Amino acid sequence: MTLEQQATSRSGPSAPSAASTTPPRRRSRRDEILEIAVGLFAARGYHGVSMDDIGSAAGVTGPALYHHFAGKEAMLVAALIPVSEGLLAGGRERVATHDGEAALESLIEFHVDFALANPAVIALHLHELDRLPDEPRRQIRRLQRLYVEEWVRVLTRIRPELRAEEARVLAHAAFGLMNSTPFLGGEVHRDRVAELLRAATTAALRPTS
Repeated sequence: MTLEQQATSRSGPSAPSAASTTPPRRRSRRDEILEIAVGLFAARGYHGVSMDDIGSAAGVTGPALYHHFAGKEAMLVAALIPVSEGLLAGGRERVATHDGEAALESLIEFHVDFALANPAVIALHLHELDRLPDEPRRQIRRLQRLYVEEWVRVLTRIRPELRAEEARVLAHAAFGLMNSTPFLGGEVHRDRVAELLRAATTAALRPTS
C-alpha cells in the first residue's frame, strides 16, 4: 500500500498521545481532510499537489476546503506541529514514569508505535519541513531538540561512559532506524515489523559487551 493509499484509507493523522488512558476524540472532517493532504504531499511532493487535488480526493469543494484551511502551507503546519508536541509530551511522560533500562524500553516502544502509525507524516517531515515559514519551522525544530534531549538523558544515565554529545549521535541514529517506516513495504506483518524495529533500536543503543 502506498503512502497516498494509507492516508486516504484512514480517518486522520495519529499524533502520539502523552496520556494513554485518555479516550481518543472523535475524528472531525478537518482531521480527515488533513490526513488525505498529508498522504498526497508525502506521495507526490508538496508542489505536486494542488488544493483542487486535495478537495477532489476528500470529496470537498473549493470553498468548503478553504473553510478548514487557508492553504497548503496551513496544512503542513497543522500536520507537523501537533505531532512534534505529542512526541515531546509522550517522551517526557515515559522518562518521568520509568527508570534506567525501563525508560529506554518505553521510549523505544513509544516511538516505534508512532512511526508505524504515521509513515506519511514522517515522509512529509523529511522532505517538506523547509517549506514552512520561519516561525513554525523554528517551533518544530525546538520541539524536536527537546524530544532528543529526553533520549539523551536516559542514555547518559544507563551508559555513564557516554558524553551528552555522543548520546545525541546515538539518539539520532535510533530515529533513523525507527523512522524508516515510509520506506517499508507491506511484505512483513505490522507486529513483526514493530518487533524488528524495537530489537534493532535496542541493539543500537545499549552498550556492547
